Formats: sequence, C-alpha cells, structure tokens
Amino acid sequence: MTSTTRLTVAQALVRFLSVQYTERDGVRRRLIEATWGIFGHGNVAGLGQALIEYTDEMPFHQGRNEQSMVHAAVGYARQSNRLSAHAVTTSIGPGATNLVTGAALATINHLPVLLLPGDTFATRVADPVLQQLEVPYAGDVSVNDCLRPVSKYFDRVTRPEALIPAALQAMRVLADPVETGAVTLALPQDVQAEAYDWPDDFFAERTWHVRRPATDLAELAEAVRAVRASKRPLIIAGGGVHHSRAEAALAEFASATGIPVASTQAGKGSLNHDHPQDVGGIGHTGTATADELARLADLVIGIGTRYTDFTTGSGTLFERPGVRFLNLNIGAYDGNKLAGQPLIADARSGLTALASELSKDRYRVTDSYIAEYREDKERWEQRVDACYEAEEPDVRPTQPQVLGALDEIVDESDIFINAAGSLPGDLHKLWRTRSFDQYHLEYGYSCMGYEIPAAIGVKLAAPDRPVWALVGDGTYLMMPTEIVTAVQEGIAIKVLLIQNHGYASIGGLSESVGGERFGTAYRHQADDGTYTGAPLPVDLAANAASLGMRVLRAKTVSDLREALAVARAADTPTCVYVETETADTVSGAPPAQAWWDVPVAATATRSSAVKARELYERHVSTRRRHL
Repeated sequence: MTSTTRLTVAQALVRFLSVQYTERDGVRRRLIEATWGIFGHGNVAGLGQALIEYTDEMPFHQGRNEQSMVHAAVGYARQSNRLSAHAVTTSIGPGATNLVTGAALATINHLPVLLLPGDTFATRVADPVLQQLEVPYAGDVSVNDCLRPVSKYFDRVTRPEALIPAALQAMRVLADPVETGAVTLALPQDVQAEAYDWPDDFFAERTWHVRRPATDLAELAEAVRAVRASKRPLIIAGGGVHHSRAEAALAEFASATGIPVASTQAGKGSLNHDHPQDVGGIGHTGTATADELARLADLVIGIGTRYTDFTTGSGTLFERPGVRFLNLNIGAYDGNKLAGQPLIADARSGLTALASELSKDRYRVTDSYIAEYREDKERWEQRVDACYEAEEPDVRPTQPQVLGALDEIVDESDIFINAAGSLPGDLHKLWRTRSFDQYHLEYGYSCMGYEIPAAIGVKLAAPDRPVWALVGDGTYLMMPTEIVTAVQEGIAIKVLLIQNHGYASIGGLSESVGGERFGTAYRHQADDGTYTGAPLPVDLAANAASLGMRVLRAKTVSDLREALAVARAADTPTCVYVETETADTVSGAPPAQAWWDVPVAATATRSSAVKARELYERHVSTRRRHL
C-alpha cells in the first residue's frame, strides 16, 4: 500500500518544489531556489502559511511590487544559466495582473520563472469574492487568464489531486531549454488551504536533465558545405550562446576559422572585446564594423539568435545579392528564420561538431578578409576612445563619458544590468565586455523598471561580485521600490542613476520620425500644451536616499570617477547619482549604423513630419524579404 502524508495543497506544493533539481554536464542545482511573495487574502492562508511551515526548505524574499518580483526572479535565472529559478506568489486581483509584464519579459527572453498567483474560489461558495472579475459568459474565467498568452505553461489547480500532474508539467517546461519561460500555476484560495493525502513518492527528489541536443548528420553536412563555399562569412552570436555556455566553443571556432563574430544585445560578451574575431554589436545599435560586414556578407551564421528587427535593420542590413543564412539554434522555430539552412542543436554541441568537420580541410577565411575587419575595428575603437574621453574633467559629463568613467574602474568580475532608454544603444556600441556574463541587457522586451530588481536577483546568484543597475531617470521612476528590498536584506547592489530630465531615447526617435520630441521631456507644461517649460524640480537622489540607500552625488567627471570607486568598494546598497545632458540633446555616442523601421505619418502638415516621411520611404524601398 502506498504511504501518504496529509498536507494542504499549498504545503504539498512548497515541499514538492524544495526537492526539484536540474542537472547539466554533471552539475546539479536546486530548480526552485527561493520564493518571492506579497501576501493578500488570496494567498496568505495558503502559500503564506506553507512558506512558514517549510521555511528551512524554501527561502523567502519579501517584495514591494509584483512585477518587480518577477524581474528579480528573471535576473537570478539568467545569472544561474537557466539551471535554477525562483517562484513568485501573489494574491488575486491586482497582485496577479501585475505579474503579466514580468511574465511576458521572461517568456520572450526564454528565462524560467514559476508564477503562483492566488485565484478565486474553486467551489464558488463566495461569489464574487473581493477583487473578483465577473465574466457573465464564462464562469471559469478570472484575471489570471491574462497570464495564458505570456506563459509557456498555464494550469488552474481546481482540485487537490490535480496539483500532481500540473506540478510535474510545470517543472518539465521550466527545465526545457527550448520551451522555458514563465510557467503559471493559478491556485484558488480555497484549494490552497484544502487538505489531501499525498503519495509520499510525490515528495521524492527529482532531477530534471537539461538536454544538449546534438546535430542531425544531414543538417551538419549541409552546414559544412555552406561554410566551405563562403568567402565573407559573418557569425551573429545571440543569447543562445550564453544559455548554452558555448562561449569557449565559439572562441575556439572563431580563432580556428577566422570568421568575425558580431553580437546581438543578448549575445554581447560571447567573445571578450579584445578577442581578435570580435567586431562588436550588430544592427541598429551596432558598430560600423559589424554592420558593414553584414552588408557584404555572403553567409550569415546565426547562433542562438531570434533575428529581431534591431538585428536585421528591419530587413535592410543584409544587402549582398544571394546572401544565405545558416542558423544554429536549439529551437526549430528560430532555426528556420530568413529561409535559412537550419542546424537544430544546442549551441555548444553544434559549434563543436561544425568545428570538427571544418578542421578536416583546415577551413579558414582569407588573410585579407581578416586584415580588413581588424583594421576597421581598430578605427571603431578610436571612436569609442573619443566618446569616453573627458578633456575637461570639471564639467558635467555626457552619457558616453559616464560609461568611460565606469570603464576605468571595473574588471571582469563586474556585472551590468540595463534594459531600456538610450543606454542600451550606447552600451551595445561602446561597452568593452571583459567576461561572458558581464553584459546583462534585457532587450527582448526592453522593459523600463527591470534594472534594479533584476540586479537584486543577479546579486543573489552572484553574491561575491559587484553588480550594477544602470538606469536613467525615466526607468528609475517606473520601479524604484525594490531598493527597499535591497536595503532590508542587505543586498549590496550598486545603482548608477543618470538624470537627463526625460525620455532621451524616445525623444531622439520622436524627432527623427516627425514627432518633434512631443511629450518626452520632464518639464512643466507650456501654454501651447507642449512640455517645454522649466525642468521639473524632481530630486531622484533624495528619493533613493529616502528608501534607505546610500547616495553619492557627482556633478563633474572628476566627482563621478571618485563616486564610482567608492560605490564599487561598498558593502551596502549604494547609488551614484549624476546629471548629464538634458533629453533635448543627443547622448554623444555615434549615430545608428543601421536603420530601424518606425512607421512615419503618411500625411501631415508639419514640415518635420513631411521630411521624415520622405526619408522613411527611401529606407523602406531598400527592405528585402529573404526567401
């Protein structure tokens, strides 16, 4: 007879989660390392009680905003190579719907997070309950159904025994390198507290093997032929290189073949900046070196990339007639993009197999091609030096000079988190990565507010390393609340807060598409309805200090260098606040090296929009469909 243990559904779930593990390459880790939570009537008596019951088995982190908790969990998962994740529990109502943005971010970026929102009564004895959305045409719908399209797996556990298959499926998806993303188990508040006799086998340790799929031999043969036939190949390294931990394999492959390596935002750092084959970022925010190589490439080898519009220049970047694509990707969906030759495999396994085959005839690009891109990269590095240099150290810095000051004091141990605004473009073009996991850009969803909570998650995964959240004033105002969590738990993140009085990135975009920077500056409203009055008297440094953070103010480049050094050495949460140029001016970085399609008004009376439309139509005419 099967032995059982009587527990509530919530207690059983927490106990189950505490004994789930992943394994890859012989390394075993807890799959759900901790749980974040904000409690309300929908989860306090269920999961809240269970987390106290099993406090030794399941660490808990108290959040301030439900979306922020997901961002922290995502930061932890990425830094943990997707082999370990966090759970997030909320009440019903706004607590649950606040998860949606974070869930979308996790799923788009293929990063695991387990969401455990409370739900309305399964028994419907109290109907409607507080915060319940009543749907007249469907009695089984709640606000949690908003999470369905942004989850890789969704289930509503309406009976205790239904938890067993739901929990197992949830773990399967979280540990799957192709399917992983946000996983949602909606938990009705009455079911959470209901008792059931659970088979003890449900609580046995389980290890979920994270696969490294090998190449198909026919696809590998086609890939080898494509590379051998190419004269000007270019590798585009995407986030899949990092997820696979294929950086060393890529470095060896690039060194052996001489093929230059450009990187997407997610893939930057796949090679260190000083590797002979590294040519920097690709696409709209990329380097002139990488984008010129892309225009002339006869074979583009995408490794773990989704080919977003920023990477492809909205279909205008790869200009060469007859250019072909070879896509090494663990997922067939991405492997077949741009009518490419798919090589469906784990990035590391695929690179190793490809390198082995190409070594048989010692394939290597010509010396003239190598000399060409190395010389061009050197010219680009001189442009980076010029952007970083501050000839007058006692004046207010530009944004690139802020990055230059940071560049002077860090080493390969530092980690930088960013997601939105003008910083992603400057970082992608200018930052010199020193280690494979130094550059943490969330650009799949480019979610303002991600940086500070994600830095907390990264610091939890890498407690002995300096972790920086790089934020502008726009993204800071979206979600500074987790500073309180960092202070409460003594998580010594560093926040570099750059004040430029508005949405600088969107302001520049608005100007380029005929929008005249309308509604993008943080200024008082003028009589004509535009925000062109005096700058707002907002003191973000005082705000950060009020939340418990140590704040260092820097007015000049010299001040900034000193403050950054102090912050880097700090063992408590510390913020460096610096005011740069306003949102009305450019950042000082080189302009975009490839186009990005943001449609411009087809009819307008204002001259700025008319001129922008003329330029837009010229760019659109160069778009290609790679078929």
